[in-house]
Amino acid sequence: MSAPLDIAVIGAGVAGLACATMLARHGFRATLYERFETPHPVGAGLMMQPPGLAALERLDLRGDMEALGQRIERLHGMTGRGATIFDLAYGDLTPGLHALAVHRGALHAVLWRGFARSGARLEAGHTIVATEAASDGRLRPVDARNRALPAYDLVVDASGARSVLRAQVTTRTARPFAYGAVWAPVPDLGIAPAMLAQRYVDARVMLGYLPIGRLDASGPPLAALFWSLKPPDHAAWVERFDAWRDEAGILWPQLRPVLAALPGPDVFSLAGYSQFTADRLWRGRVVLIGDAAHCTSPQLGQGANHGLIDAVVLADALAGAGDLDAALARYRDRRRAHVRFYQLASALMTPFFQSDSRMLAWVRDATFDRLKLVPYLRREMIRTLAGLKTGPFASRDPEAIVGPRAGARIS
Repeated sequence: MSAPLDIAVIGAGVAGLACATMLARHGFRATLYERFETPHPVGAGLMMQPPGLAALERLDLRGDMEALGQRIERLHGMTGRGATIFDLAYGDLTPGLHALAVHRGALHAVLWRGFARSGARLEAGHTIVATEAASDGRLRPVDARNRALPAYDLVVDASGARSVLRAQVTTRTARPFAYGAVWAPVPDLGIAPAMLAQRYVDARVMLGYLPIGRLDASGPPLAALFWSLKPPDHAAWVERFDAWRDEAGILWPQLRPVLAALPGPDVFSLAGYSQFTADRLWRGRVVLIGDAAHCTSPQLGQGANHGLIDAVVLADALAGAGDLDAALARYRDRRRAHVRFYQLASALMTPFFQSDSRMLAWVRDATFDRLKLVPYLRREMIRTLAGLKTGPFASRDPEAIVGPRAGARIS
């Protein structure tokens, strides 16, 4: 851009913090609006795939995150009867390739430190519910208390899957999945070193264990424990928590010490999932990133990664284009294939792992692990899990997906 823009970023989650940080580094006047007086993360653990790690590298935060997270080298899933559903190692694609499992609170803290150093501004305690045109043609965010806020050249909606602003960009609405999950951070007993491990009964039961490293440098090693659950059934699950603990221990005996130490259901957070893909990423001076633009189930572990990539790519596009519309078109074009593939793949895969269909579970159990016996299919399965696919027969390196450092040419 020929002159620095004033840009408002709505939402201090993963995408919002990363976007405001990158915009400020590019020389834009970025202001981050957050509804909470003290921003805080929600959830237990998540996976940073190689493109997400490349985005953290662009933010100069990868080393900080790797110091806290847990390197993940393989994914392993079994039925309750002990049959393998999948067993995939990142290194079988490229030696040294890996993911990083992190506590969501640790990721938020690392991103927050990067934001604090960037020069971007924070305006907390503002629930942004709309925008209105200013007299100069720019946009003024409107908060729930109708306070007068400054006008901006661009409003970036990073407010997540429940965004109210995205209705200004697209008429599409989210479709909820039947199943969600409950998550809790627990002490890591070392039962699944360097791996995401899961146990299944049909597609209606899923118990998972993911080592996620430390919340802070002085904290103990933790893991994320998760259980597939329909959100309307959450109250009934709470009522029968002790019985559930016994059932989970039968399904996965190694977890019994962790289950026995749980003080109760209140340590778990309930997460509901929905499918949404915007048919357009911007309208006028409002642009969508992260879950506001595209959300799905976490079966392929891409949500936070895509939010980080969106943030970096949008900031680069704004810095590298001559006008606003050209910049937003570049952002759309650079993200289209990658996002489209994973939105479709996640929607197709989810019923095999979270649904009431016994037929889909049977197909999964009978075929998924056998697919890896074909070298080409094994490579494509790992590329899919690693977040590298941009189409059914296309993939890119992490750095190509995220883009080069500031000052380098963006193709």
